[in-house]
Amino acid sequence: MSRFFLLLGLFLSVATGLPAAPGGPNVLLIISDDQAWTDYGFMGHPAIETPRLDRLAGESLTYTRGYVAAPLCRPSLASIMLGLHPHQHGITGNDPTLPTKGKRGMAGRKDPAFAGIYETMMHRIEEHPTIAGLLGKRGYLSFQTGKWWEGNHKRGGFTHGMTHGDPTRGGRHGDKGLEISRQGHEPIVEFLDLAKKDDKPFFIWHAPFLPHTPHNPPEELFKKYQAKTDSAHVARYWAMCEWFDRTCGELLDLLDDRGLRENTVVLYVTDNGWIQQPDSKRFAARSKQSPYEGGIRTPIMIRWPGKVEPRRDDATLASAIDLAPTILRACGAPVPESMPGLDLRDTAALGKRNAIFGAAYAHDVADVNEFTRSLNTRYIVHGDWKLLVPNEKNLPGAKVELYNLQSDPHETRNLAAKHPGKVTDLTTRLDAWWPGS
Repeated sequence: MSRFFLLLGLFLSVATGLPAAPGGPNVLLIISDDQAWTDYGFMGHPAIETPRLDRLAGESLTYTRGYVAAPLCRPSLASIMLGLHPHQHGITGNDPTLPTKGKRGMAGRKDPAFAGIYETMMHRIEEHPTIAGLLGKRGYLSFQTGKWWEGNHKRGGFTHGMTHGDPTRGGRHGDKGLEISRQGHEPIVEFLDLAKKDDKPFFIWHAPFLPHTPHNPPEELFKKYQAKTDSAHVARYWAMCEWFDRTCGELLDLLDDRGLRENTVVLYVTDNGWIQQPDSKRFAARSKQSPYEGGIRTPIMIRWPGKVEPRRDDATLASAIDLAPTILRACGAPVPESMPGLDLRDTAALGKRNAIFGAAYAHDVADVNEFTRSLNTRYIVHGDWKLLVPNEKNLPGAKVELYNLQSDPHETRNLAAKHPGKVTDLTTRLDAWWPGS
């Protein structure tokens, strides 16, 4: 009889959204910050060494054709947390613009009008269910580390976190949270101790400020890569990628040392790409903030020993908006109908998907109330084909671009003029997804 009531309780828990029974899988979500899809050993980079992420890729179901929802960190991260595209959640840029003053981004933070406009952006994260909030209803503890734009971590539904989010105290894009990994993992150690003490499953949002600028890697790594390139800027960036890899290894070792490997789902993605300019600290064109592969493509991994079979998939299209429904389903939490993504474990469903969509926006939001005004380009990846459709209002004179990614993965030959039928077909699909206004 006790077994019957136990099973009944588990059924009602799933059906009604009541807290999960103890022992649900833990979740670690690792988010790289400003790293190109090519910049890993397992992706074939000729110089960068990433042995720990190579090992993780080998232990995971690894989709090498993953894509983010936007090539800019704040909208991309919001899409990961909410499982929605930027035009759905309303977070389309990093900073607001004060329309009456002409002040862009955080330069206007001392203006009296700034607080209200900034709050409008901050509130958007609270208008939709978050991964952390939904897991909290299932009895999970959650911890925010690293990059987090949306104010105090509690606004994202986290039970615990590092970011205070107060703009009067330098709260922007993570503040205190940006110390994680660069200055060790002690806050995560303390959180793991707390979860163990409370006997609670956990969710960790790990978005370290790596390999993001400042590119100030350990000296021995910088010297190692100086021997591989004539550019000090490139050497520093390459060294940052290996430094990030080391910190990921340290974090994964923490799980292993605590016996948490088997019951922890580890997922990996990057927020947006980066191509280092050899003669500058800046990123090159066609990377960060652009809709090209260097800005939006990323490997996406999921590791769950004994539950997800390790395999490399170089064909299937995966999206960062798939992470939220994957995590929620793995933890037995309900997935809101508003989330359009798929479960990354459902390879049959992903195999039937015919396209990935996304959009690139300006860095600063022109109008927080008409948040799609900053739209620059919409994109669709359909099989081997990719179409970029510019927004004429913001990019006057820009041309539609069509690429075959199998033969031209770095998008050097615009085939739009040669394949007008393909342009028409993909434009129709893109408009059906979202017409851009």
